[in-house]
Amino acid sequence: MEDFRIPIGSWVDTGVDWVRDNLDWLLHAIAVVVRWLVNGLTDILVASPIPLTILVAALIGWLVRSWRLALGTVVTFVLIVAMNQWKTSMQTLSLVLVATLVAVAIAVPLGIWSARNSAVRATLKPILDFMQTMPAFVYLIPAITFFSIGVVPGLVSTVIFALPPGVRLTELGIRGVDPETVEAGHAFGAKPGQILRGIQLPLAMPTIMAGVNQVIMLALSMAVVAGIVGADGLGKEVVNAISTVNLAKGVEAGLSVVFIAVYLDRVTAALGNPAGYRSSLIAIMSRWRTAKAANGRSVDVTASATGNDPAAAEAVEAIEEANRAKASPRRAPIGFGGGGGN
Repeated sequence: MEDFRIPIGSWVDTGVDWVRDNLDWLLHAIAVVVRWLVNGLTDILVASPIPLTILVAALIGWLVRSWRLALGTVVTFVLIVAMNQWKTSMQTLSLVLVATLVAVAIAVPLGIWSARNSAVRATLKPILDFMQTMPAFVYLIPAITFFSIGVVPGLVSTVIFALPPGVRLTELGIRGVDPETVEAGHAFGAKPGQILRGIQLPLAMPTIMAGVNQVIMLALSMAVVAGIVGADGLGKEVVNAISTVNLAKGVEAGLSVVFIAVYLDRVTAALGNPAGYRSSLIAIMSRWRTAKAANGRSVDVTASATGNDPAAAEAVEAIEEANRAKASPRRAPIGFGGGGGN
């Protein structure tokens, strides 16, 4: 058995070389698009006034969750500025956002397809298992082979690493929709596409958003690892801190990653369950509109009832007077007399 060996690694290396030699045009196109997206978003975030960016992030937190998240966002983002990690944080945030958009754009259709087709599900399951269990550093090797060093291999490896939870949770959400609800849609003559858009996706949205949340968390963890291949951002700061044994820089970069991760986690969790956060601006505005509409309907009913009928007007007035008396009843008069005489 000492001489028994299957050269799987050599076969993979040969396949990678073939892709690099024959699909160079595709790799070049991917690299151009990725650089344009990440660098463009980074330039926008870095060029924007820091107070404006913090204010917008806080408003988003209050809009979807609560004023507490808005306050925490202001405090933590100001700490990032105070630690002189703002630019690197925006570079990492750009990488994570673009990687998340790409991963979700791939994961959600694959998850829907897998939920609706058992053969696709059986095929994807071992592939997703392989992607989730493969060490993260291994993804960097073919990425460097295809795209050299820089932000492109960092983003490609981040997308591959963060993709599986999005596929699995999308499939779980679609398959978890009550079959009776789907059957009701079929009974009313809805087509499969209409059932997907009108029934399955809305009901599966909390689970799908949980998958998006996991994609973001894995993308953040991998974005730091991507600093090894030269991707700008907090990952490169951590790598430099390790190489120079600079504890202060490593702690500051690590805390910045934590702050961004907590903010993105809270926002995406709130998007998946908007009804669960009554202190969000969305919930407050919804309650205000509901109360205003209810008051408007009450006024319309009263006006229509009393518009051209004096008797109806007197009846409504009598009812309102009775309600007021019930709300604050008058004290009954105290009587003297009765029982015994003097």
